Amino acid sequence: MKLLHLDSSILGDASVSRQLTREVVEAFRLAESQLEVSYRDLVADVDGHLSGAVLAAKGTPAELRTPEQSRLADKAQAVMAEFLASDVIVIGAPMYNFSIPSQLKAWIDLISVAGVTFRYGANGPEGMVHGKRAVIVATAGGKHAGTPGSAAHIDYLRFLLGFLGIADVSVIAAEGLNMGPAVRDTSLDAARNAIGTLAETTI
Repeated sequence: MKLLHLDSSILGDASVSRQLTREVVEAFRLAESQLEVSYRDLVADVDGHLSGAVLAAKGTPAELRTPEQSRLADKAQAVMAEFLASDVIVIGAPMYNFSIPSQLKAWIDLISVAGVTFRYGANGPEGMVHGKRAVIVATAGGKHAGTPGSAAHIDYLRFLLGFLGIADVSVIAAEGLNMGPAVRDTSLDAARNAIGTLAETTI
């Protein structure tokens, strides 16, 4: 089993989402002795957002690319190949201003490619990525689940993954992290209990 571990928090070791994604990955590791883990720190690794230069590089035949175009195209291809090769994707997704970090959106732009991960058929768009499992580790300072405040966070990620064809999506949520120690501790306990339950169904 191949697992892709993604972190997108800008807070480094102080990040709750990074702590929880590590715990999710460890749960999978304990359940699957042959687990292969690929890690991508989106804050450190993703080389900028989708741009005209990236699109031009991908659209230029390899033999005609400039050195910079080759670098951009190779980067995009590496991100896509890593995603397609994975069986499980663990996504660290803190909420920033009611949405996901721009670094995570940049990754999404690189793996959402018509003709590769989705296509337009007679009945509209169809996801082409099947047989994968995704675990969203969603954190937030306030409480937003089930409200309009979640539309560009958990709801968006669920929709996007489903759009690509990934139907098996779990959410580990830790909200209210900035609402005082009691709320924070309760939320983290609930998230860790959910990780424990997840560990029972990793195989």
